[in-house]
Amino acid sequence: MDAMLKAASRGGMVAEETLDPVDWAEVQALSHRIVDDAVDYLRDVRERPVWQDMPEEVKTFFAAPLPRSPQPLAQVYGEVARNVMAYPMGNIHPRFWSWYMGSSNFTGALGDFLAAVQGSNLGGGNHAAALMDSQVVDWCKQMMGFPQSASGTLVSGGSMANIIGLTVARNARAGIDVREHGVAAIDKPLRFYGSDQLHSCHRKAMEALGLGNRALRRIPTDAGLRIDIGALRAAIAEDRKAGFRPACVIGTAGTVNTGAIDDLQALARLAVQEDLWFHVDGCIGALIAIAPENSHRVAGIEQAHSIALDPHKWLHAPFEVGCALIRDASAHRNTFAVTPEYLESTPRGLASGQWLHDFGLQTSRGFRALKVWMALKEHGIEKFGRLIDQNIAQGHTLGMLIEAEPLLELVAPPSINIVCFRYRGDGLTGERQKALNTEIMLRLQEEGIAALSDTTVHGQHCLRVAINNHRTRRDDLDLLVRETVRLGREISKSGTAR
Repeated sequence: MDAMLKAASRGGMVAEETLDPVDWAEVQALSHRIVDDAVDYLRDVRERPVWQDMPEEVKTFFAAPLPRSPQPLAQVYGEVARNVMAYPMGNIHPRFWSWYMGSSNFTGALGDFLAAVQGSNLGGGNHAAALMDSQVVDWCKQMMGFPQSASGTLVSGGSMANIIGLTVARNARAGIDVREHGVAAIDKPLRFYGSDQLHSCHRKAMEALGLGNRALRRIPTDAGLRIDIGALRAAIAEDRKAGFRPACVIGTAGTVNTGAIDDLQALARLAVQEDLWFHVDGCIGALIAIAPENSHRVAGIEQAHSIALDPHKWLHAPFEVGCALIRDASAHRNTFAVTPEYLESTPRGLASGQWLHDFGLQTSRGFRALKVWMALKEHGIEKFGRLIDQNIAQGHTLGMLIEAEPLLELVAPPSINIVCFRYRGDGLTGERQKALNTEIMLRLQEEGIAALSDTTVHGQHCLRVAINNHRTRRDDLDLLVRETVRLGREISKSGTAR
């Protein structure tokens, strides 16, 4: 400001600046090239390694200091192409089966681009992006069999969707105004219940809600790793007798380890009998509800008080987008809404639309809906349902291929699309067998063949394949079995694990 005043006093004026290009035609030409490269990138994804480690010069590139002067945009893009696009996590590749991630789609990527160009803030207001955000939430309600009167919000992903649902559950079942008085004023400690296969985000939720990890009681599971209903009833009765307030039961529609789905109908009945909030963590399997051959697996999900689901998984939206659905819209809004003087509604104009930030923790919200909306419009929900059925069928096919191979064994029978298995080894057990299988997993990754993860099921270490990918084909499964056996033999023969 002082410099501007001095310049003005000398009869001059400091030139005003902008981030817009000086030469729009040049930027347009580069943008066309970027789109062409992007199409090639996805079209040829099978020709590249699933994952590859970065050489030291690339890692060093990311240690460069803060840029202080400009450089041409074409040069900037060149650096991105060489150092970022060439070394992805790999989850769009047809043989990426680590953890549980969707594989994106090109239309969704275009949606993200257009959303960024438009630049709308989805805190709410009277504009088209806000209406589309609400429309996508309404579509999610329809997928889950929720009533139109229910509420919902788009969030970053499943962890946040679960936190939203459990926050509403806490406030609805606390017996006091938690927002005004805090959790310390609750007369009896709240208890939440879920299986011992619960995702770790639920512990984080308990901690963030001020209830603490001990408020979440883990219930044993049956042979199929589903929550034991009898043990759950006993735990609720025991807690009531001990002076706790049972508040919420969390049903899991697809556990991370094996894809096991709790008996949601039984949990819905129990929640009514015990006067509990019924929340479903459906981040892995809720969308099975739209799959014609497998929807029966999540029967009862429509009876939940709240559901967490992930469009960036089985709707394959580019990261990130999750969704929290709440049956009681007023309980949802009352949990989060705050109306300061600078965000009051008006009868007309920009502030006359609904404030979407009243339904979650973020005031500033990205335009997540467009990438979901465009892909659903292009393909239709029926195709996404068939793709879910396809992945589940592939999971069972892989299970049969493993059972047919003497050197491999299933650690748990596939429930949906997650397969847990291991290389037997010659008489190896315990830590030695774990080391062998871990080495197989790492070499599959390092050789760019496939990306698997590992876990422990029934006390046994195993490799884990989560087939949540619309690009996976039967040939990929055959290749995995062959390469796993090859590597297992090589490592066993050499007797070394790097």
